[in-house]
Amino acid sequence: MKSLTLRTVAGVVASLAVSAALVPASPAGATDRPGGVDKATAESFGRIASVLLTDRTAAVVDGKVTGHATLPSTKKAHLSSAMERSEKTVAASLHERKNQLKALGEAYSVGDTRVVVDRTGVDGRKATMRVTETTRLTYKKVRGDEPADTGFQAHHELSFAAGKGGAWELTGIKALDEMPQINAPAPEPAPALRAKAAAAGAGDMPNAPEASVWPFPKRLPKDTNTGLDYKAMADYAEKYWKNYNPAYRSHPLGTGGDCTNFVSQALKTGGWKHAPGRAGDYTKWWYGSDTESDSWTGVNEWSWFAQNSGRTKPLKYVYQMEVGDVLQADFDRDGSKDHTMLVTYRDSLGTPYLTYHSFDTYRRSMLSLSVMLPLTKWYAYRT
Repeated sequence: MKSLTLRTVAGVVASLAVSAALVPASPAGATDRPGGVDKATAESFGRIASVLLTDRTAAVVDGKVTGHATLPSTKKAHLSSAMERSEKTVAASLHERKNQLKALGEAYSVGDTRVVVDRTGVDGRKATMRVTETTRLTYKKVRGDEPADTGFQAHHELSFAAGKGGAWELTGIKALDEMPQINAPAPEPAPALRAKAAAAGAGDMPNAPEASVWPFPKRLPKDTNTGLDYKAMADYAEKYWKNYNPAYRSHPLGTGGDCTNFVSQALKTGGWKHAPGRAGDYTKWWYGSDTESDSWTGVNEWSWFAQNSGRTKPLKYVYQMEVGDVLQADFDRDGSKDHTMLVTYRDSLGTPYLTYHSFDTYRRSMLSLSVMLPLTKWYAYRT
């Protein structure tokens, strides 16, 4: 990416007001897990995480929600006062976003959230827990040909503090792979990228034109004589959206993100051929046994290659995208692109559904993306 990447409905928003159970602080020496956490405390932390994240899902679903853990009935529940204030603001934001989507014709009838505890630890009177959340949302059939569902997998860190009476109080939750906030500082500013391109001596690096979100344009069908298999691209992405293909190296968010690497894999599966050459030459595109071209993994570098090679052409509107087309995002509007996604489904109304890595997501609608990120610049490519 810019190297960044994405997430989904419950992920880019903070949590809905929710109760967190007080659980007994671990007695000294009574530990049977790494980091000094006894089994009972770790299980209680896990139940709290399940409640918190399931309630987030409930905030965006019209119908039923599953996956909600039951808290111990013998324990009182509360959040820290700071979290209570924060959650009230978040709840209002969630409901507003839900209403916006519903007005545009998108809603969810069922939500299912599952939480797995990855790691817990205690340091004196403070504790942390890291969890993996997997959420599926069933699309309500408004038009009738929406996909069955959308989903995402995300990682969170919960913080606890020992309160009065030797109990733990939930004091915070942090997303570890959340979509960047609008106006967040750019990891690699556009001027640095321009200098990087010039130093590479790769020739002219064309800037892709921004694609408009509104209105819904007349459909622009794909050319079926390209020799490419767009269904194979989509099938690949939907197979490996959360269970990464072990045949390829992956790139965590902290090292640049895996979004463009993932899209490159799907494009290759559908028929894109390697263009060998120097890794830093953005007119080249390839993956090797020990390394790959910058254009294979970099958001901006991929864009430069895609345009220089003539393998893509820009689309004026995002709703012209079809299965196998690529969407890129500039979250902070600094001229440097941050994220790459692949269209893997399209409904009769003309709504594209995106699948992508890093904020690991399956069939998220363009409607949802545009409502969540109203100031983002979008770049659409016909492959």
